[in-house]
Amino acid sequence: MIAFIIGFLVSLFSTLIGTPILIRVVHRLNYGQYIRQDGPQSHLVKRGTPTMGGVVIVLSIILGWLVSAIVRHVAYGTPYSFNAVLVLFVMLAMGVLGFIDDFAKVRKKQNEGLSIHGKLIGQIIIATVFAILVLVLPQHGDATGARAGITWIDDTVISFESLGRVGAIVLYVVWVNFLLAAWTNAFNLTDGLDGLCTGNSMIAFIAYAFVAFWEANHIIGQPLHEGYQYSVTDPTDLAIIAGCACAACFGFLWYNANPALIFMGDTGSLALGGLFSALSIATHTELLAAIIGGLFVIEAMSDVIQISAFKIKHVRVFKMAPIHHHFELCGWPEGKVVVRFWMIEAMFGALGVLCFYSDWLLNSHFLF
Repeated sequence: MIAFIIGFLVSLFSTLIGTPILIRVVHRLNYGQYIRQDGPQSHLVKRGTPTMGGVVIVLSIILGWLVSAIVRHVAYGTPYSFNAVLVLFVMLAMGVLGFIDDFAKVRKKQNEGLSIHGKLIGQIIIATVFAILVLVLPQHGDATGARAGITWIDDTVISFESLGRVGAIVLYVVWVNFLLAAWTNAFNLTDGLDGLCTGNSMIAFIAYAFVAFWEANHIIGQPLHEGYQYSVTDPTDLAIIAGCACAACFGFLWYNANPALIFMGDTGSLALGGLFSALSIATHTELLAAIIGGLFVIEAMSDVIQISAFKIKHVRVFKMAPIHHHFELCGWPEGKVVVRFWMIEAMFGALGVLCFYSDWLLNSHFLF
C-alpha cells in the first residue's frame, strides 16, 4: 500500500508540475491544435490550443511506477516486474506513435497527421511484439504474463491451446491486435471535448486499480487469505500502474478541464488506450474491460454505427459521430456533455467492479 501511495503521489505531482512547463514550451514552439472544420462551430475557438499533453501523462506514469518499484526493491527486496515493464512498453510505444501523429499535424498545420495505414502498421508491430513476449517469456518460474485465450475474470472463456503452441500464439497475436486497435481507437474517439477522455480515463483506471489490488491480495500462494486465488503475474505492480495512470489523469485534468489550456492529443489518447488494453490482458480481464470501459465502447460503437448506416443506407443515425458531438448539436453545452459522460462511465466502472467482486464471491462459495 505504501508503494501504491508513493507511485500515486509521484505521478500526480509530476503531472501538476510538468503540464504548465509543457504548455509554455508548446506555446513557444507554436505547436497548437488544428480543429476539424466539419465539427461543431463552437470548437473553432479552440484552434491553436497547445497539444501533445500526453507526453506529461506518459512520463508521469512511468516515473510514478519506477519510484515505487525502487522503493519496494530497496525496502523489501521485491524483484522488478517484467510484466509491468511489458504493460508500460505498450503505453510508451503507443504514446510515441501518437506523438508522431501529433507532430505531423502541427508541422503540416492541419488536422491530418499520420495516414491510416501508417497508424495501423505501428499498432500491429506494437501489439505483435507485446503479445509474443507476454505469452512466451516466463517471468516467475514457468508463469507467463498472459493466457493463450480470451479471458473474463481470470478464467479462460475461449482457449487457443487446442490449436497447438504455434497455432495458439498466432491466434493470440490476432486477438491482442484486435484489442489494442479497438481500445486505442475508442480512447482516441473519446478525446473530442475538454476533459472528456481525461476524466473518463481517470475513472476507468480507478476501477482497474481496485481489480489489480484485489488480485494482489488474493493471489495463488497466499495462505492467509481465504477465498478464490488468482493466477495473475505481479498484480501489485499492475495496481500501482493503474493508480499512477489515475493520478496522472487527475493532475492533467486541472489544465484540461473546460476551457482547456492544453489537449492530450493522440500522444495521450493512444497511450492511455494502449495501457487500458494491456492492463486487461495482464490482469486476465479482457472481456470485463468492455464493462469497465463501457463509455469508451459506446463512443466507438456510435462511430461504427454512423459509418455503417451511411455506407449501407446513406442515412445518418446521429447528427454527428462520435456520440458526444451528437449531444452538442442537440443543444447541450459542452460542460454538461462532459460531466454526464463522466457519470455514465462512473456507473460502468462501478458495474465492472461489482461484476469482478461478485465473481470472486461465487468462486469462493461465499454467497451460499
